[in-house]
Amino acid sequence: MIDPHGSAAARAAASSVAGRLGVQSPVCAIILGSGLAALADRIEGATRANYNAIPGFFAPHVEGHRGELIRGFLGGKEVLALSGRFHMYEGHDARVSAFPVRVAHALGAKVLFASNAAGGVRRSFAPGDLMIIEDHLNLMFRNPLVGGVEPGDTRFPDMSEPYARRLIALLEEAGAATGVPLAKGVYAGSLGPCYETPAEVRMLERLGADATGMSTVPETIVARAIGMEVAAVSLITNPAAGISTVPLMHADVVEVGAQAAERFAELVTAFVQRL
Repeated sequence: MIDPHGSAAARAAASSVAGRLGVQSPVCAIILGSGLAALADRIEGATRANYNAIPGFFAPHVEGHRGELIRGFLGGKEVLALSGRFHMYEGHDARVSAFPVRVAHALGAKVLFASNAAGGVRRSFAPGDLMIIEDHLNLMFRNPLVGGVEPGDTRFPDMSEPYARRLIALLEEAGAATGVPLAKGVYAGSLGPCYETPAEVRMLERLGADATGMSTVPETIVARAIGMEVAAVSLITNPAAGISTVPLMHADVVEVGAQAAERFAELVTAFVQRL
């Protein structure tokens, strides 16, 4: 029996949409996190497939996640955009949550650019800051590679460089070219769906985290196991609990995403042009 979220299923899902979307040779796949879906509107010649129409995909149920796989051109280069995620906190296994990465790879993408909305653990961060992820902490305590080894996967993928230095350098070049300030730091991925407590944020500080969120880690692990290079950026939407006394709300995440949309789009476009 075929694993419905394994490599064979990913190839089947890719085949089901490749012709309809007109996929040829995408330079990268872009995952759009909470509040960052507006970048999809910049993609030229876009063709779309709703997640409900792709085998193995699920419709996201979080505001700011459209639930579309988009093919088109950004900065003159062919890209795939995954507008929205289906998160583990919605009840999905880590293997399921990372399945779109396998499908993007099966469609020809060799580079993954992931984005997310995150709380700022580093005390100097302000809402709207953008952070290049240099490394991560998997505090979800789930791994999408658990189980049998999928054909083409590395059983024990090296994670000494989960986010490619080559791509980080390109992001820095893109930031300098567009005038978009960028920080660099460590992302802590937690299961969610509740935000962290002040005590947990103090723990994250001591562990070396600079930002925290509820995604990206499973996708990065699968991407590395199948040989994709990964780059990722966090949009800091709020100071984490205990750093600020203001209660945290998802509506604020979406609002900050809208405010940062133009800068984020310019950065990603300049990055894609350099691939």
